Amino acid sequence: MTDQKQCRPTGCEECTNGEGLDFEFTMAFQPIVNAHTRSIYAHEALVRGLNNEGAGTIFAHVNDANRYRFDQACRTTAIKLAAELGMQSLLSINFMPNAVYRPELCIRTTLAAAEKYGFPIEQIIFEITESEKVDDLAHLRNIVDYYRQRGFKTAIDDFGAGYAGLNLLAEIQTDIMKLDMALLRDIDKRRSSQIIVRGIIQVCNELGMTVVAEGIETYEEFAALQDMGVELFQGYYFARPAFQSLATITEECFLAR
Repeated sequence: MTDQKQCRPTGCEECTNGEGLDFEFTMAFQPIVNAHTRSIYAHEALVRGLNNEGAGTIFAHVNDANRYRFDQACRTTAIKLAAELGMQSLLSINFMPNAVYRPELCIRTTLAAAEKYGFPIEQIIFEITESEKVDDLAHLRNIVDYYRQRGFKTAIDDFGAGYAGLNLLAEIQTDIMKLDMALLRDIDKRRSSQIIVRGIIQVCNELGMTVVAEGIETYEEFAALQDMGVELFQGYYFARPAFQSLATITEECFLAR
């Protein structure tokens, strides 16, 4: 049974300072671009070490004992930095499903941080990370429903990899579906991938979900997916994650090479 003390609401200042954790971290931001408007739709907050070490070095410290506090600290840190940087786009934050025990309690720190730092909650997207297996899909559906009721957008991250697959999609519909980069790599050359992705896009359209293509690295991948009707893209082709800052995109990204 979950320790109720661990689930207690914590203050946003307490979480932002990482109290209760024996490691420190910060964030980088990678843009999600809208190819139709040629603008930045959102920035995804990505965990980094204080010297821009990769996320893996931070997640190596996360365990069952500190998972809840780490998840809360990620939210408040992302919101604080986004506000300080003057982010005008949506802010996309990954959350760990197994760290959310009672959504009405776990969301309080997020709401407090949004209010304290002046960041509108309607600009926040919560992404379900694929790195954890969720056995209780009813619980996860309850989390997603609650977040949407409170005005947050929701997303399934890395669809087609890890634990984010058709069973998850059948049970839970979010506002956004992010297609995994492995499924999209060299899609301009792979007919099988094109057929599969077209099918997923059709399903998402019928479910009212917006598709984001992740991990785009070439113009050819971008063009092939745009021809399939995808408008939102993320990947090194457009911009790498910017450490504690906001990346920019150039008009040249959208032009044929």
